[in-house]
Amino acid sequence: MKRLGVAALVLLVLGGIAYTQRAALSMALMGRVAARVMAQDPLAELADGIHVVLCGAGSPLPDPNRSGPCLALVAGGRLFLVDAGSSAARNLQAVGLPVADVSGVFLTHFHSDHIDGLGELGVLRWAGGGHTTPLPTFGPPGVDEVVGGFNAAYRLDSTYRVAHHGEETVPPSGRGLEARPFANPQPGRALTVYDEGGLKVHVFAVGHSPVEPAVGYRFDYAGRSVVVSGDTIRSAEIERMAEGADLLVHEALAPHLVGLMTEAAEANGMTGRAKITRDILDYHATPVDAAQTAQAAGARHLLFYHIVPPLLVPGLEAAFLQGVSEAYSGGVTLGRDGTRVSMPAGSQAIDVSGG
Repeated sequence: MKRLGVAALVLLVLGGIAYTQRAALSMALMGRVAARVMAQDPLAELADGIHVVLCGAGSPLPDPNRSGPCLALVAGGRLFLVDAGSSAARNLQAVGLPVADVSGVFLTHFHSDHIDGLGELGVLRWAGGGHTTPLPTFGPPGVDEVVGGFNAAYRLDSTYRVAHHGEETVPPSGRGLEARPFANPQPGRALTVYDEGGLKVHVFAVGHSPVEPAVGYRFDYAGRSVVVSGDTIRSAEIERMAEGADLLVHEALAPHLVGLMTEAAEANGMTGRAKITRDILDYHATPVDAAQTAQAAGARHLLFYHIVPPLLVPGLEAAFLQGVSEAYSGGVTLGRDGTRVSMPAGSQAIDVSGG
Protein backbone atom coordinates (compact mmCIF):
# COMPACT_ATOMS: atom_id res chain seq x y z
CA MET A 1 0.00 0.00 0.00
CA LYS A 2 2.85 2.32 0.83
CA ARG A 3 4.39 1.73 -2.62
CA LEU A 4 1.06 2.51 -4.28
CA GLY A 5 0.85 5.70 -2.32
CA VAL A 6 4.35 6.75 -3.39
CA ALA A 7 3.56 5.91 -7.04
CA ALA A 8 0.37 7.95 -6.89
CA LEU A 9 2.28 10.86 -5.39
CA VAL A 10 4.92 10.67 -8.15
CA LEU A 11 2.22 10.61 -10.83
CA LEU A 12 0.50 13.56 -9.20
CA VAL A 13 3.74 15.55 -9.12
CA LEU A 14 4.55 14.67 -12.76
CA GLY A 15 1.03 15.61 -13.77
CA GLY A 16 1.39 18.95 -12.03
CA ILE A 17 4.68 19.63 -13.80
CA ALA A 18 3.15 18.67 -17.17
CA TYR A 19 0.21 20.98 -16.50
CA THR A 20 2.40 23.95 -15.63
CA GLN A 21 4.56 23.30 -18.70
CA ARG A 22 1.66 22.56 -21.04
CA ALA A 23 2.30 25.53 -23.32
CA ALA A 24 5.96 24.61 -23.87
CA LEU A 25 5.12 20.93 -24.34
CA SER A 26 2.36 21.66 -26.83
CA MET A 27 4.63 24.01 -28.80
CA ALA A 28 7.32 21.34 -28.98
CA LEU A 29 4.76 18.82 -30.17
CA MET A 30 3.41 21.25 -32.74
CA GLY A 31 6.91 21.85 -34.05
CA ARG A 32 7.51 18.14 -34.57
CA VAL A 33 4.13 17.66 -36.23
CA ALA A 34 4.66 20.67 -38.52
CA ALA A 35 8.09 19.40 -39.55
CA ARG A 36 6.67 15.98 -40.37
CA VAL A 37 3.72 17.44 -42.34
CA MET A 38 5.94 19.82 -44.32
CA ALA A 39 8.24 16.94 -45.29
CA GLN A 40 5.42 14.71 -46.53
CA ASP A 41 4.49 14.18 -50.18
CA PRO A 42 1.01 12.63 -49.81
CA LEU A 43 0.46 12.11 -53.53
CA ALA A 44 3.77 10.27 -54.01
CA GLU A 45 2.94 8.02 -51.06
CA LEU A 46 -0.23 6.69 -52.71
CA ALA A 47 -0.02 3.45 -54.68
CA ASP A 48 -0.36 3.77 -58.43
CA GLY A 49 -3.98 3.63 -59.51
CA ILE A 50 -7.04 5.79 -58.86
CA HIS A 51 -7.88 7.18 -55.43
CA VAL A 52 -11.17 9.01 -54.80
CA VAL A 53 -11.82 11.11 -51.71
CA LEU A 54 -15.06 12.97 -50.99
CA CYS A 55 -14.09 16.52 -50.05
CA GLY A 56 -17.82 17.27 -49.94
CA ALA A 57 -20.60 14.67 -49.83
CA GLY A 58 -23.56 16.96 -49.24
CA SER A 59 -25.88 19.49 -50.80
CA PRO A 60 -26.83 23.15 -50.17
CA LEU A 61 -28.55 22.08 -46.94
CA PRO A 62 -26.34 22.16 -43.81
CA ASP A 63 -25.08 18.79 -42.62
CA PRO A 64 -22.24 18.42 -40.06
CA ASN A 65 -20.98 15.31 -41.86
CA ARG A 66 -21.34 16.48 -45.45
CA SER A 67 -20.10 19.74 -47.01
CA GLY A 68 -20.91 21.10 -50.47
CA PRO A 69 -20.26 18.74 -53.40
CA CYS A 70 -16.58 18.08 -54.08
CA LEU A 71 -14.76 14.96 -55.22
CA ALA A 72 -10.97 14.65 -55.24
CA LEU A 73 -9.38 12.16 -57.61
CA VAL A 74 -5.70 11.17 -57.65
CA ALA A 75 -4.35 9.30 -60.66
CA GLY A 76 -0.70 8.89 -61.55
CA GLY A 77 0.36 11.23 -58.76
CA ARG A 78 -1.84 14.09 -59.99
CA LEU A 79 -4.75 15.57 -58.05
CA PHE A 80 -7.97 16.73 -59.69
CA LEU A 81 -11.34 17.86 -58.36
CA VAL A 82 -14.85 17.38 -59.65
CA ASP A 83 -16.72 20.48 -58.47
CA ALA A 84 -15.68 22.67 -55.56
CA GLY A 85 -18.47 23.24 -53.09
CA SER A 86 -18.18 25.02 -49.77
CA SER A 87 -15.20 23.91 -47.64
CA ALA A 88 -13.60 22.09 -50.59
CA ALA A 89 -10.11 23.46 -49.94
CA ARG A 90 -10.32 23.05 -46.16
CA ASN A 91 -11.59 19.49 -46.43
CA LEU A 92 -8.76 18.62 -48.81
CA GLN A 93 -6.27 19.74 -46.20
CA ALA A 94 -8.15 17.87 -43.47
CA VAL A 95 -7.76 14.56 -45.35
CA GLY A 96 -4.09 15.21 -46.12
CA LEU A 97 -4.37 16.20 -49.77
CA PRO A 98 -2.33 19.34 -50.63
CA VAL A 99 -4.42 22.14 -52.11
CA ALA A 100 -1.25 23.50 -53.74
CA ASP A 101 -1.03 20.35 -55.86
CA VAL A 102 -4.48 20.52 -57.47
CA SER A 103 -3.88 20.13 -61.22
CA GLY A 104 -7.38 21.00 -62.41
CA VAL A 105 -11.09 21.21 -61.61
CA PHE A 106 -13.87 19.64 -63.67
CA LEU A 107 -17.25 21.34 -63.17
CA THR A 108 -20.48 19.42 -63.68
CA HIS A 109 -22.75 22.49 -63.78
CA PHE A 110 -23.04 25.94 -62.27
CA HIS A 111 -25.43 25.60 -59.36
CA SER A 112 -24.01 27.60 -56.47
CA ASP A 113 -23.34 24.62 -54.20
CA HIS A 114 -20.99 23.11 -56.82
CA ILE A 115 -18.88 26.23 -57.36
CA ASP A 116 -18.95 28.33 -54.20
CA GLY A 117 -15.60 27.00 -52.97
CA LEU A 118 -13.73 27.90 -56.16
CA GLY A 119 -12.51 31.29 -54.97
CA GLU A 120 -10.83 30.01 -51.81
CA LEU A 121 -9.47 27.01 -53.68
CA GLY A 122 -7.82 29.24 -56.29
CA VAL A 123 -6.24 31.50 -53.68
CA LEU A 124 -4.87 28.71 -51.48
CA ARG A 125 -3.50 26.77 -54.44
CA TRP A 126 -1.74 29.86 -55.80
CA ALA A 127 -0.40 31.20 -52.52
CA GLY A 128 0.58 27.76 -51.19
CA GLY A 129 2.25 26.51 -54.35
CA GLY A 130 3.83 29.57 -55.96
CA HIS A 131 2.15 28.69 -59.26
CA THR A 132 2.95 30.76 -62.33
CA THR A 133 -0.23 29.76 -64.18
CA PRO A 134 -3.85 29.84 -62.95
CA LEU A 135 -5.84 26.77 -61.95
CA PRO A 136 -7.29 25.04 -65.05
CA THR A 137 -11.07 24.93 -64.64
CA PHE A 138 -12.83 22.68 -67.15
CA GLY A 139 -16.51 23.05 -67.85
CA PRO A 140 -19.27 23.28 -70.43
CA PRO A 141 -20.39 26.57 -72.01
CA GLY A 142 -20.74 29.18 -69.27
CA VAL A 143 -17.50 28.29 -67.47
CA ASP A 144 -15.88 31.46 -68.85
CA GLU A 145 -18.48 33.59 -67.09
CA VAL A 146 -18.11 31.70 -63.79
CA VAL A 147 -14.31 31.88 -63.86
CA GLY A 148 -14.35 35.55 -64.86
CA GLY A 149 -16.63 36.36 -61.94
CA PHE A 150 -14.43 34.65 -59.38
CA ASN A 151 -11.29 36.24 -60.79
CA ALA A 152 -12.91 39.67 -60.59
CA ALA A 153 -14.11 39.09 -57.04
CA TYR A 154 -10.64 38.04 -55.86
CA ARG A 155 -8.61 40.59 -57.83
CA LEU A 156 -8.09 42.95 -54.90
CA ASP A 157 -7.18 40.05 -52.60
CA SER A 158 -4.45 39.00 -55.03
CA THR A 159 -2.93 42.48 -55.12
CA TYR A 160 -2.66 42.48 -51.32
CA ARG A 161 -0.92 39.11 -51.30
CA VAL A 162 1.61 40.11 -53.95
CA ALA A 163 2.34 43.36 -52.12
CA HIS A 164 2.83 41.50 -48.84
CA HIS A 165 4.76 38.39 -49.94
CA GLY A 166 6.43 39.52 -53.15
CA GLU A 167 6.19 38.36 -56.75
CA GLU A 168 8.72 35.55 -56.28
CA THR A 169 6.54 33.91 -53.64
CA VAL A 170 3.15 34.58 -55.27
CA PRO A 171 3.74 35.21 -58.99
CA PRO A 172 0.94 37.46 -60.30
CA SER A 173 0.64 35.33 -63.44
CA GLY A 174 -0.52 32.36 -61.36
CA ARG A 175 -3.44 33.93 -59.54
CA GLY A 176 -6.98 32.70 -59.85
CA LEU A 177 -8.60 30.37 -62.32
CA GLU A 178 -8.29 29.74 -66.05
CA ALA A 179 -11.42 28.65 -67.95
CA ARG A 180 -11.03 25.55 -70.11
CA PRO A 181 -14.39 25.37 -71.92
CA PHE A 182 -15.52 22.40 -73.94
CA ALA A 183 -18.51 21.92 -76.23
CA ASN A 184 -21.77 20.80 -74.66
CA PRO A 185 -21.84 17.01 -75.21
CA GLN A 186 -24.85 15.54 -76.93
CA PRO A 187 -26.59 12.38 -75.67
CA GLY A 188 -24.79 9.30 -76.91
CA ARG A 189 -21.68 11.26 -77.87
CA ALA A 190 -19.19 11.60 -75.04
CA LEU A 191 -16.25 13.96 -75.55
CA THR A 192 -12.64 13.52 -74.47
CA VAL A 193 -11.68 16.62 -72.48
CA TYR A 194 -8.37 15.45 -70.98
CA ASP A 195 -5.81 12.89 -72.14
CA GLU A 196 -2.42 13.15 -70.50
CA GLY A 197 -0.04 10.92 -68.55
CA GLY A 198 -2.25 7.88 -68.99
CA LEU A 199 -5.34 9.59 -67.55
CA LYS A 200 -8.27 9.98 -69.93
CA VAL A 201 -11.36 12.00 -68.99
CA HIS A 202 -14.62 11.83 -70.93
CA VAL A 203 -17.56 14.15 -70.39
CA PHE A 204 -21.19 13.24 -71.12
CA ALA A 205 -24.59 14.89 -70.87
CA VAL A 206 -26.95 14.28 -67.94
CA GLY A 207 -30.51 15.39 -67.18
CA HIS A 208 -30.88 18.21 -64.65
CA SER A 209 -33.35 20.46 -66.46
CA PRO A 210 -33.91 23.39 -66.27
CA VAL A 211 -30.19 23.49 -65.45
CA GLU A 212 -28.39 23.31 -68.78
CA PRO A 213 -25.70 22.39 -69.51
CA ALA A 214 -25.20 19.65 -66.94
CA VAL A 215 -22.60 16.91 -67.34
CA GLY A 216 -20.95 13.92 -65.74
CA TYR A 217 -17.42 12.55 -66.15
CA ARG A 218 -15.67 9.23 -66.64
CA PHE A 219 -12.03 8.86 -65.55
CA ASP A 220 -9.88 5.99 -66.85
CA TYR A 221 -6.34 5.30 -65.68
CA ALA A 222 -4.15 2.18 -65.43
CA GLY A 223 -7.07 -0.16 -66.10
CA ARG A 224 -9.27 1.39 -63.37
CA SER A 225 -12.31 3.57 -63.94
CA VAL A 226 -14.54 6.00 -62.07
CA VAL A 227 -17.78 7.64 -63.23
CA VAL A 228 -19.18 10.76 -61.51
CA SER A 229 -22.82 11.56 -62.19
CA GLY A 230 -23.07 15.20 -61.22
CA ASP A 231 -26.65 16.28 -60.47
CA THR A 232 -29.11 14.32 -62.57
CA ILE A 233 -32.24 12.25 -62.84
CA ARG A 234 -31.84 8.59 -63.69
CA SER A 235 -30.05 8.63 -67.04
CA ALA A 236 -29.45 6.08 -69.77
CA GLU A 237 -26.33 8.07 -70.60
CA ILE A 238 -24.85 7.42 -67.15
CA GLU A 239 -25.73 3.75 -67.50
CA ARG A 240 -23.88 3.66 -70.83
CA MET A 241 -20.83 5.54 -69.58
CA ALA A 242 -20.61 3.50 -66.35
CA GLU A 243 -20.59 0.16 -68.15
CA GLY A 244 -18.05 -2.04 -66.38
CA ALA A 245 -16.74 0.82 -64.23
CA ASP A 246 -15.01 0.04 -60.96
CA LEU A 247 -16.78 2.87 -59.15
CA LEU A 248 -19.95 4.84 -59.83
CA VAL A 249 -20.20 8.00 -57.72
CA HIS A 250 -23.85 8.99 -57.94
CA GLU A 251 -25.94 11.74 -56.40
CA ALA A 252 -29.22 10.84 -54.69
CA LEU A 253 -32.28 12.44 -53.13
CA ALA A 254 -34.68 10.42 -50.97
CA PRO A 255 -38.22 11.64 -51.82
CA HIS A 256 -39.85 10.08 -48.75
CA LEU A 257 -37.49 12.00 -46.47
CA VAL A 258 -37.76 15.27 -48.40
CA GLY A 259 -41.52 14.79 -48.21
CA LEU A 260 -41.32 15.07 -44.43
CA MET A 261 -39.63 18.46 -44.85
CA THR A 262 -42.41 19.57 -47.21
CA GLU A 263 -45.10 18.54 -44.73
CA ALA A 264 -43.36 20.43 -41.93
CA ALA A 265 -43.00 23.54 -44.06
CA GLU A 266 -46.66 23.49 -45.07
CA ALA A 267 -47.78 22.92 -41.49
CA ASN A 268 -45.92 26.08 -40.48
CA GLY A 269 -47.21 28.22 -43.36
CA MET A 270 -43.85 28.26 -45.16
CA THR A 271 -45.31 27.98 -48.64
CA GLY A 272 -42.19 29.12 -50.48
CA ARG A 273 -39.99 26.54 -48.78
CA ALA A 274 -42.60 23.85 -49.36
CA LYS A 275 -42.64 24.65 -53.07
CA ILE A 276 -38.86 24.37 -53.28
CA THR A 277 -38.80 20.98 -51.56
CA ARG A 278 -41.48 19.76 -53.96
CA ASP A 279 -39.69 21.22 -57.01
CA ILE A 280 -36.35 19.52 -56.30
CA LEU A 281 -37.94 16.08 -56.62
CA ASP A 282 -38.08 16.31 -60.41
CA TYR A 283 -34.39 16.80 -61.20
CA HIS A 284 -32.56 14.42 -58.88
CA ALA A 285 -32.18 10.65 -58.87
CA THR A 286 -33.45 8.58 -55.96
CA PRO A 287 -31.14 6.14 -54.16
CA VAL A 288 -32.96 3.28 -55.89
CA ASP A 289 -32.58 5.04 -59.27
CA ALA A 290 -28.82 5.19 -58.71
CA ALA A 291 -28.75 1.55 -57.60
CA GLN A 292 -30.66 0.46 -60.70
CA THR A 293 -28.24 2.42 -62.89
CA ALA A 294 -25.25 0.78 -61.21
CA GLN A 295 -26.80 -2.67 -61.62
CA ALA A 296 -27.65 -2.16 -65.29
CA ALA A 297 -24.15 -0.80 -66.00
CA GLY A 298 -22.38 -3.59 -64.15
CA ALA A 299 -20.50 -1.07 -62.02
CA ARG A 300 -18.63 -2.82 -59.22
CA HIS A 301 -19.18 -0.33 -56.40
CA LEU A 302 -21.69 2.47 -55.80
CA LEU A 303 -20.73 5.54 -53.75
CA PHE A 304 -23.52 7.98 -52.88
CA TYR A 305 -22.74 11.69 -52.67
CA HIS A 306 -24.70 14.96 -52.96
CA ILE A 307 -26.98 13.38 -50.38
CA VAL A 308 -30.38 15.04 -49.88
CA PRO A 309 -31.73 15.65 -47.30
CA PRO A 310 -29.18 15.91 -44.48
CA LEU A 311 -29.22 12.72 -42.41
CA LEU A 312 -29.18 14.28 -38.96
CA VAL A 313 -31.15 11.74 -36.90
CA PRO A 314 -29.89 8.24 -36.01
CA GLY A 315 -31.51 5.70 -38.31
CA LEU A 316 -31.98 8.06 -41.25
CA GLU A 317 -29.07 6.53 -43.14
CA ALA A 318 -30.92 3.21 -43.16
CA ALA A 319 -34.08 5.01 -44.28
CA PHE A 320 -32.14 6.73 -47.06
CA LEU A 321 -30.89 3.36 -48.36
CA GLN A 322 -34.27 1.61 -48.37
CA GLY A 323 -34.61 -0.54 -51.49
CA VAL A 324 -30.99 -0.13 -52.59
CA SER A 325 -29.85 -3.64 -51.71
CA GLU A 326 -32.79 -5.10 -53.63
CA ALA A 327 -31.89 -3.07 -56.73
CA TYR A 328 -28.09 -3.51 -56.75
CA SER A 329 -25.92 -6.52 -55.97
CA GLY A 330 -22.56 -4.73 -55.73
CA GLY A 331 -20.86 -2.89 -52.89
CA VAL A 332 -22.53 0.27 -51.57
CA THR A 333 -21.09 3.18 -49.57
CA LEU A 334 -23.10 6.11 -48.25
CA GLY A 335 -20.54 8.89 -48.51
CA ARG A 336 -19.45 11.37 -45.88
CA ASP A 337 -16.76 14.02 -46.01
CA GLY A 338 -13.48 12.13 -46.02
CA THR A 339 -14.78 8.87 -47.49
CA ARG A 340 -11.93 7.37 -49.51
CA VAL A 341 -12.02 4.71 -52.22
CA SER A 342 -8.70 3.32 -53.52
CA MET A 343 -8.36 1.24 -56.69
CA PRO A 344 -4.74 0.13 -57.18
CA ALA A 345 -3.39 -0.42 -60.68
CA GLY A 346 -3.03 -4.04 -61.75
CA SER A 347 -5.67 -5.16 -59.25
CA GLN A 348 -9.41 -5.62 -58.90
CA ALA A 349 -9.36 -4.35 -55.32
CA ILE A 350 -11.74 -1.58 -54.24
CA ASP A 351 -10.75 -0.41 -50.75
CA VAL A 352 -13.15 1.90 -48.88
CA SER A 353 -12.23 3.80 -45.72
CA GLY A 354 -12.82 7.04 -43.82
CA GLY A 355 -15.83 9.24 -43.54
